[in-house]
Amino acid sequence: MTSKLESVIMHVLEKIKPNMDEKDLIEKATKFIKRRIDVELKRGAFKAVVKVGGSVAKDTWLNGEADIDVFILFLPTLNKKMLGKIGLHIAKDAMKDFSLTERFAEHPYLETYVDGFRVNIVPCYNVNKGEWISAADRSPFHTDYVRMKLSQNDLRDEIRLLKRFIIGVGAYGAEIKVGGFSGYLCELLVLGYKSFIQTLNEISKWRLGQVVDVEKLYDGKENEAQRYFDAPLIVIDPVDENRNVAAAVSKEKLGELITASRFFLEKPEKSFFYPNETICQSSNVLIENLTKLKSDLVFVTFRCETEVPDVLWGQLYKTNKALKRLLKQYDFTVLRSSVWSDEEGLNVLIFELETKDIPLSKRHIGPQFDSKEARDFLNKHLGAKNTVSRPWIEGNRWIVGISRSYVNAISLLREKLWSGGRSVGIASKFVENIKDSEIYVNEEIIKFYSSNKGFAKFLSEFLKK
Repeated sequence: MTSKLESVIMHVLEKIKPNMDEKDLIEKATKFIKRRIDVELKRGAFKAVVKVGGSVAKDTWLNGEADIDVFILFLPTLNKKMLGKIGLHIAKDAMKDFSLTERFAEHPYLETYVDGFRVNIVPCYNVNKGEWISAADRSPFHTDYVRMKLSQNDLRDEIRLLKRFIIGVGAYGAEIKVGGFSGYLCELLVLGYKSFIQTLNEISKWRLGQVVDVEKLYDGKENEAQRYFDAPLIVIDPVDENRNVAAAVSKEKLGELITASRFFLEKPEKSFFYPNETICQSSNVLIENLTKLKSDLVFVTFRCETEVPDVLWGQLYKTNKALKRLLKQYDFTVLRSSVWSDEEGLNVLIFELETKDIPLSKRHIGPQFDSKEARDFLNKHLGAKNTVSRPWIEGNRWIVGISRSYVNAISLLREKLWSGGRSVGIASKFVENIKDSEIYVNEEIIKFYSSNKGFAKFLSEFLKK
């Protein structure tokens, strides 16, 4: 008799395993792209090698979700500036019949679509192992390593299951926006733990600072690895012992995956892999839900020039953290905060406050009455402008009632942002733009919500908690 766990896994595998038609299409598209790039390399007399990488080269992609990663490996004699320039030029000429988008990581690369598949054409260097010049130089070695391991033990479907599970619980993606698990990281975990279920079993027992070392490069020296990398999760790269494959994983995403693994093993359900799609609330329902909140939602909206996504999200998180710190500094209790962006210039910072309005005065605890600091404390607060209650002794300490500088969060934010917010830590790229920010409270966001579907979905998810 089939167990619930086996039934769920069989169902998911049927959905995520690519069929032969898709594999044939990808193979044809890949050959077509390589052939075109080779033609341009010969035309320019460049001594470079074209290699396919990523999940397509390893046969670990999910049905309908394949990205084709193509690397152009140039000789190390080419300087970094020229690598990006020439690599982009070759890629553009090769794919000139298609719509093209320039992307940027350490250096420029090209994104396009062929037969419905997203294609990334990335220049890097043809180097020996360990002689890295650019970050992308490791990628061909990653591909070779995983393919070699999979030839010894076919765990492709186990890898697919883990990828889909991590996508389902919202922890997939190493970009700054997500702070989660990359495809290569998923592959290494399954290669190390030997199956999807065993991987979840191990993940469910992880602790902060967990070290996973598939090739035992730090065998017996795990403490050394923890000190060296100092990260929530440490997964040693088999092709480079000085690199943590899990460096992008945040504490939050690590915690979410550990928790999801525990719950799934206790009660396996398909919804872990395919959660219900969030339905945007109607404007009336949103207003009703916001009215029911026992807290206040504050939204800071602003526009800025389009940035590379990783740069944009890094700046947004920095700005969000700075404003959260500012609110706390002035005694506003921040229950939680988040960030949304359409990545085309429109951004929203959200803060859920216990209350947007706080009392005018507060207790300020001073030193012990028999301490040397007591006289200075009394001299400072007796007759001070912000003293609302003369000092008194409570237990063994002096207490004084003082007035707050700000009692309304919106007034605080407006005053600090009108000049660009540089003094409070606003990211430099936003200093000019945030001067013109709009601040909404609770149901005031409804007009913005109604006119932006992407934000509407995000806020609906945020309110579901």
